[in-house]
Amino acid sequence: MASIPQGVEEVQALLAGQDYVCDRPLGVVVFLALRLGRPLFLEGEAGVGKTEIAKALAAGLGRRLIRLQCYEGLDAASAVYEWNFAAQMVAIRAAEATGHEPPDLFGDAFLIRRPLLEAMRPQEGGAPVLLIDELDRTDEPFEAFLLEALSDFQVTIPELGTIRAPEPPIVILTSNRTREVHDALKRRCLYHWVDYPSFERELEILAARAPEASERLSREVVAFVQKLRGEDLFKRPGVAESIDWAKCLLALDVLELGPDVIADTLGAILKYQDDIARLQGSEAARLLEEVRAGLAP
Repeated sequence: MASIPQGVEEVQALLAGQDYVCDRPLGVVVFLALRLGRPLFLEGEAGVGKTEIAKALAAGLGRRLIRLQCYEGLDAASAVYEWNFAAQMVAIRAAEATGHEPPDLFGDAFLIRRPLLEAMRPQEGGAPVLLIDELDRTDEPFEAFLLEALSDFQVTIPELGTIRAPEPPIVILTSNRTREVHDALKRRCLYHWVDYPSFERELEILAARAPEASERLSREVVAFVQKLRGEDLFKRPGVAESIDWAKCLLALDVLELGPDVIADTLGAILKYQDDIARLQGSEAARLLEEVRAGLAP
């Protein structure tokens, strides 16, 4: 288990050790979240690396990563705990068959811990990293519950009482901003907008995640994807798509981009048929020509 970094540069080095390229503004807010014990709220477009920050931080610190994947209709019970009713029924029937007293049906043996409760248990190696991913998919009642849970790092189970975390987890919340998250929850957190990276930073990311790609191919991939982000698309490609595309091109032994190669692999960077259809044929060739003109010395 690694110790908590004592400075911004140490945070950047820790994340770099997990192949996550972290600029200074992001490094500062991660350091402050760790130092002050505050939840970190990361907002930005899909695919810019918000979830990966939590994964890299957990791996770098040697802490357990506990992920709560949010979705429409998520409620407190699903996020905290439930009772194993099937096991309880088996225990009751077994007790009836043998004439013994049934065990404590609302004891630890029958408790199913969901992510929030699991994150509040003592963990070997220190407090875990709790990732609450895509919070914007939930609704306001769940936000209100989460606000209370993150304020005191405790939850109440009627049959067991209040359970408090002996050591607060490292909390990272993410949002793709499909809707606004309530200000009351944001005020509990440190906030950072994770934007699309600059050309040079995206090259660094590609070098870390797809090191087999040549410098020429990497520059063409990054320049083309960044050019796509300026087009009128239903869903702009993120950094995750840049990495996926580079790996697809490497698997095909591609040395440089060409219109045919782009047409064959558009599904790695665009996820909607209307966007793919828009880039077919001469449009991809036009963009590639602009990319090469921009990369020319």
